[in-house]
Amino acid sequence: MKKTLILLAKGFETMEFSVFIDVLGWARTDYGHDVQAETCGFQKQVVSAFGVPVIVDKTIDEVCVEHYDALAVPGGFAEFGYYEEVYDERFLELIRAFYGQGKTIAAVCVGALALGRSGILKGRRATTYHLQGGHRQKQLAAFGAKIVQEPVAEDGNIITSYCPETAPYVAFLLLERLIGAKGALEVKRAMGY
Repeated sequence: MKKTLILLAKGFETMEFSVFIDVLGWARTDYGHDVQAETCGFQKQVVSAFGVPVIVDKTIDEVCVEHYDALAVPGGFAEFGYYEEVYDERFLELIRAFYGQGKTIAAVCVGALALGRSGILKGRRATTYHLQGGHRQKQLAAFGAKIVQEPVAEDGNIITSYCPETAPYVAFLLLERLIGAKGALEVKRAMGY
């Protein structure tokens, strides 16, 4: 079984979260791949940017990094308190632990800022939300990342991306890391991508 932990901060972007559930779900249910997603937050219920409550599988203090093969970090909105939790030291320490064990880490949009703040993007190719004057990319650069103007950036075991549009592609890349290119392509085609 290949398990992915989806780390949710309050104010997370619902679309950027749900894509991981769908892609891994299709791979498991329709194609028999032994993959699973589990959710995690600071509280048992985490509310998304637009008010959708999600009951998570585990709270952050219940997570054992050794039980997972990958980490997914959806972005979110400052207006809904996203950075209050995504910049919390417990959140950052979890990112560092996944990184320290060489596990795949996939962040969508401003989820990359949590990776940057944790220190794991220093000197690495990465991207984040690129619109509205690129102010989020400037923030990521301040954490030491080498900003690339690509919708999805890969550097070793780390995947980052531009904006909500890129979420499915990040999820498919994560799936590829878990089950291989052939299986991931099969799921991708079945989902119409």
